[in-house]
Amino acid sequence: MKSMKIVKKAQAGFTLIELMIVVAIIGILAAVAIPAYQDYVAKSKFAAALAEVSGGKTAYDMKIIDGVAAPTVADAGLKTPTTNCAMDVVANGGGLKCTIQGGPASVATKVITLSRAADGAWTCGSTLDAADRTKIAGTSCTGS
Repeated sequence: MKSMKIVKKAQAGFTLIELMIVVAIIGILAAVAIPAYQDYVAKSKFAAALAEVSGGKTAYDMKIIDGVAAPTVADAGLKTPTTNCAMDVVANGGGLKCTIQGGPASVATKVITLSRAADGAWTCGSTLDAADRTKIAGTSCTGS
């Protein structure tokens, strides 16, 4: 008698349903990840802009102490524009302003204002929408 050979065929690839499941999973992950990434980018852009404008507070204070009634951006030792900010001053020696350059729509063209009180205390305000303010600026810069 002849013996029969049983040949098993190895699987050649993925089925269509398996590929569709993988594509659906990737789509769900992307739908969750993209908004979270946009919030992360907006928060980091705001933090970078705030750091740039905050760097001028000491030099600005020194000009006020030296008797300069309305210090300029150059007096504060800031260059303008940068990749994050278009710097300006608040009228009558009132502080510094940064208009955010670029970034996501939630922070682009928003203004960060560092206001200086007569006693030398600094406060931070921004024109962020109230909904965006807490998730982007946190407690570092409140108000409008």
